[in-house]
Order: sequence, then C-alpha cells, then structure tokens
Amino acid sequence: MLLPLLLGQIAFGLIAMTICLPSMQEWGAMFGASQAQVQLTFSGFVVAFGVFQLGYGPLSDRYGRRGVLMTGLALLAAGSLIAAMAPNLDVLIVGRVLQGAGSAAGSVVGRAMVQDRFTGSQRTKVMAYIGMAMGLSPPFAAVIGGQLHVRFGWQSNFMLVMAVALVMLAAAWRTLPARSVTAAPGGHWLAGMLAAYVTLLHEKSLVLYVLIIGMTTGAFYVFLAGAPIVLRSYGVGPDGIGWYIMLVPLSYMAGNFMTSRLIHGKGERWVMALGQVTTLAGVLLMLGLALLRLDSPLAFTAPLMLLGIGHGFLVPPTLAGTVGVIPALAGSAAALAGLIQQLTGALGGYTVGLVSHQGSRNLGLLMLAFTLCALGAHLALRRR
Repeated sequence: MLLPLLLGQIAFGLIAMTICLPSMQEWGAMFGASQAQVQLTFSGFVVAFGVFQLGYGPLSDRYGRRGVLMTGLALLAAGSLIAAMAPNLDVLIVGRVLQGAGSAAGSVVGRAMVQDRFTGSQRTKVMAYIGMAMGLSPPFAAVIGGQLHVRFGWQSNFMLVMAVALVMLAAAWRTLPARSVTAAPGGHWLAGMLAAYVTLLHEKSLVLYVLIIGMTTGAFYVFLAGAPIVLRSYGVGPDGIGWYIMLVPLSYMAGNFMTSRLIHGKGERWVMALGQVTTLAGVLLMLGLALLRLDSPLAFTAPLMLLGIGHGFLVPPTLAGTVGVIPALAGSAAALAGLIQQLTGALGGYTVGLVSHQGSRNLGLLMLAFTLCALGAHLALRRR
C-alpha cells in the first residue's frame, strides 16, 4: 500500500489545484471581478502550497510523517468546504488558500518518504513514477472539473475534493506508522527548523537543484494558468479545455517513463541535459508558430508536448538530488524545494493576468523566460 499512497498524496495537491481551472473562465463574470483578481484564486493556492511546506518538512523530520500528513488533509477538506460555499470572490480566495496550505503536507511527506524508503537510482526511478502520476493529475482533474462545472455547477468540484481528502486521511491513519524512522525530537522545534534550513542553504548544489526545479515549475504553471485564457480566445469553452491541456501533462508522463528506463544506463546528468534541450525546443517551437500567426488550439498545445517530455526528463533526477544531498534533512529539503516551486509557480500564474492573451505569443514569452532561468541554474550546477 505504500507506493500507491505516496503517489496519491503527492499527486492530490495538483488535482486540488487544477480541478477548478475550467471554472476560472467564468468566475470574473459571476463575481464581477477582473481577470487579475480571478488569478489570485490560483496564485493564493500556490503561495500557501509552497509556504506551508516550510513548516511541514522539519516537523515531519522531527515528529514523524503521519500526524503532519493527517493535519494537512483535514485542512484541505475544510478549505474545500469553504470554497464550495463561497458567496463572493474574497471568500473563494480564502478557501483556495486553505486548500493550498493543506495540500502542502502531502507533497512534503510523500517526497520525504521516498528518501526514507528508497536509495540510489531506485529513488530516481520512484520519482519518475511519481512524475507519471503528477503528469496524469492536471489533465484528469481539468477534464473532470469541466464536466462537473457544466453539469452540476462549479461548487461540485470543491465538494469532490473534500470527499477525496477525507478518504485519503483515513487511508493515511490506517497505513502509515505513527512515527517515522527519521523522527528525532529534542530541543525546541523552532530552533531545529531554523538550523535545518541554515544547513541546507549552505549546500550550493542543493540551492542550484532547487532553482532548477523552481524555474521549471514556473514555466509549467504559466501554461496551466494561461491556457484557459488563450484557449478561450480560440473559442474553446470550459468543457473542452481539459482535452487540450491534457497533451502537455501526458507527454510529461511519457518523459518520466523514459527517464525510469534511461536513468540506469545514461545517468542523471545526461538525462537532465536532455530534458533542458527538449524543453527549450518545445517553447521555441510554440512561440515560433505564434509569431507566424498560426493561431489554433493545436498550434498552441501540440508543440508544448516537447516541453512536457523535457520536464519528464528533468524533474525526477532534480527532485532526487534535492532530497539526497543531506538524507537526514530529507523532509526539510523537500519543503524548501516545494516552497521555491510554488513561489515561482505563483509568480508565473500571477504574471499571466498582467498581459493580454489574444493568441499564445505573450504566454510563450513568459514560458521562455522561466525556461532560460532554469537552464542558467543547470549550467551552474554542471560547472560544480
């Protein structure tokens, strides 16, 4: 039961994040708000998802994984209920922030338990399996969310998330041990937390790994937040968005699958370099088609299948690198990586609302900026 639980806990945060993306097209008209205000429902989730990992990581290292995970799932269920009953956009943002705060626990605990239970290339292989689950989650959630929105209203998405969170809470209680083998209490928890992060920030290789994963996530979140707006300009409604978004995460799954096969023979450095090259090619191809004014949903999403494959090559060895630098601080390292991921993701998601998107050109330029930053951090890591 351990591996399915790990996959579910890590992927569920992405499901909670993206299941309401099709509804975001219509929240502006429903609540009388601007597009930039509506984007705060996405950015608020993402910021909380990142910031709360800073606390969950050291606490799970110190006191065990199960209690931290169950606390997060309870908070996720409460935030989902608030969002479902929101009478205005402000309350909806509060619910989304609580959802993000709760989802952070599953992301941290899942990654830390990979470090607890697996070693070497096996750890990277498990990270690739996790990547496949994460790749399936956004398109699956967007398709389900669009259908629920059309048939039962946007509130039904949040009720579904609440129900699944309660089921997963019960599964964590029955499956995980009360304390993990790494738990080591002693001294004040806040002092221990600060000491852990100071130690991690002195590891320059870890910082570069974190920058790579953060900027890579930023490029993907620009796509997730901007795709509904771009697709609307091409005449695609809420019930069709998920089918186009699906192309990128499914190709990400394919990249993760290839990573699980290549990692033993080629090694992490070679796979990561291949990921950077493939990612850059996908963004440049999409941007080139936009500049040539080949405006259509497929001209926008199909080239980004290369981005998905590239991220599938890049993310598993990078995540394995973050939790493997100092194994005793795996939870804290996962939290630090998660924070940077979500902060850069929130930045990407918010900047989407600051520019117009009649076509995919501006979105392509934003994705290119994040991709080039990831490439720069990768080159610095290779020099070390």
